[in-house]
Amino acid sequence: MSLPPERSLIIPPLGSLYTSLAPLSELLLRLVAGGFLMIHGIPKFSNLEGVQGMVESLGFYPGTVWAPLLASTETIAGLLIAIGLFTRPAAFAAMIVLLVTVYFHWIFKAEGFAGAEKSLIWAAVMLFLVAHGAGRYSIDANRGKEF
Repeated sequence: MSLPPERSLIIPPLGSLYTSLAPLSELLLRLVAGGFLMIHGIPKFSNLEGVQGMVESLGFYPGTVWAPLLASTETIAGLLIAIGLFTRPAAFAAMIVLLVTVYFHWIFKAEGFAGAEKSLIWAAVMLFLVAHGAGRYSIDANRGKEF
């Protein structure tokens, strides 16, 4: 990945460093985002009744459908993002979940920006992955096909 001609660096020799770090930074972002999403989703399976109550309090009925769907989306999307397989649709699904958590914290719990800040950051990370894909070091890249 090289810089477009209209963009020039103040310190041109750093261009090769940035070019070599770009794919590694995409890999790190995917591993952290996917891994943390899985860590957040897996425990929901052991407390589905609690998750059912939470999703129903937000208006998602029946909770018996939405709670396992939430846990599955976070866990499976996290795994897919981490390994770089079907990254764009997985990141899109996770982004939708995270935007709901923005609503939950900002509006429902009336915590405003302070409560929703982490969810906003994570939703932005997911949007980045939707827009850019998995990057060079991924199963998607090795397959030569992406969504």
